[in-house]
Amino acid sequence: MGTVELRDYWLTVRRRWRLIVLCVLASTAAASFLTWQSTPMYASSAQLFVSTTSSDTSDAPAGGAFAAQRVESYVGFIKAQSLAETVATNLGGEIDAGVLKDSVTAEAVPETVNLVVTAQYSDPVVARDIAQAYAEALKDRIADVESPESGGVAPIRASILDPAQINDAPVSPNVVRNLGLGVVLGLLLGVGLAVLRDLLDTSISTAEQVAEVTSRPILGTISSDPTAVRKLPSAALAEATPWAEAFRVLRTNMQYVEVDHDHRVFVISSSLPGEGKSTTAVNLAITLAMAGETVCIVECDLRRPTMADRLKLDDSVGTTSVLIGRLSVDDALQPYADTGLKVLTCGPRPPNPSELLQSHQMEMLIKELSNRFSVVLLDAPPLLPVTDAALLAARADGMLAIVRHGKTTKDQLGHALERVESVGAKCVGVVMNMAPTKGRGRAGYAYGYQYTYTEEKNLSRRAQRRLKRSGNDAAHA
Repeated sequence: MGTVELRDYWLTVRRRWRLIVLCVLASTAAASFLTWQSTPMYASSAQLFVSTTSSDTSDAPAGGAFAAQRVESYVGFIKAQSLAETVATNLGGEIDAGVLKDSVTAEAVPETVNLVVTAQYSDPVVARDIAQAYAEALKDRIADVESPESGGVAPIRASILDPAQINDAPVSPNVVRNLGLGVVLGLLLGVGLAVLRDLLDTSISTAEQVAEVTSRPILGTISSDPTAVRKLPSAALAEATPWAEAFRVLRTNMQYVEVDHDHRVFVISSSLPGEGKSTTAVNLAITLAMAGETVCIVECDLRRPTMADRLKLDDSVGTTSVLIGRLSVDDALQPYADTGLKVLTCGPRPPNPSELLQSHQMEMLIKELSNRFSVVLLDAPPLLPVTDAALLAARADGMLAIVRHGKTTKDQLGHALERVESVGAKCVGVVMNMAPTKGRGRAGYAYGYQYTYTEEKNLSRRAQRRLKRSGNDAAHA
């Protein structure tokens, strides 16, 4: 159990390393600024020696023990207000007694009869003067306290063993210590924020997180490649890049979905807008068509259509034109480049998109297309804002859910799939979209060429069997 927790922490650090580095840099910068703004403080110390006045050598051990005990009590004298006022007077009254009291400390040296008085000030000369003045005042105070009331010699006396000296090296701020503390605090803060963010973050970024929501398989993982997205889809998908390879892998995995049907209809949707469902639908359709499948893609997002603009096709006619009976399917279908893909764009935007998509004409359109094409992809609206995609999925063989890496949350995906299941439809798989790229290079491109050749051959065999079967049926007729 402990190993798993440590591994989880390590994975969190790897995922959130930018946040941790930012916290360390910010904390170190703050420590540097505070250190730079701090006034340098200088310290100076004077040492007093406390002894007994007895001249009898036989009493020396007892006298030494007595002096050591008295030294401990003299430490408290250093914070006395009367002593601070005396020192202030001796220094000419330029420094307030309260400031002097706060600037000086005293300590007894262990196992000795020595007392060290240390003063800190922003000027090394003034620090020396304060320490020396306190040592002299403390020596006099000890003499006054220890003098018998009846007169005579005091049993304890103090003498200045080591006068205060000027020390030009500042004792604070300690640059190394402050920067070290800044790094440590930044590291602790960064790791804490990273763990907290992971605990609060419910976005999906791993297969395990998808499995927590649904048992449906992940059919593909599409990397983020802005360069490929800006190109024409037919050109970008013909290249041997990791991005194009991901769609070929998705195409291969789609072969194992609804294998009992020669003509399959899939709805492609996502939880919310901006998760890349339309881009995925278009690229998957082109990839399937390039492998010899007869494919048709239908724009069913009648509120925010993008397919005509992405494929550079005419949008004056399309799905809405067929649904209201203005055109036949053959007149509305448009070929895309030389890929063999047939496209039914949106057409004129209707005022009642939900009513059109739920109409009997839409059901008839889906049936007609499924009879003519081996694969029909319906680019549907997002599932959570409207119910159109769920109702379309009920008329199809299933729905392909697009999940945006690091943005779609578990709750969003769960609620979206609940809408699909509530109308008796099913999700056939999940596609992780806009995943971070890793390990670009020549090895990836070589792998793409090799994999493409093998996969194209396998898929073309399937297409050839269908063509052969169609030819045999025509010959018998």
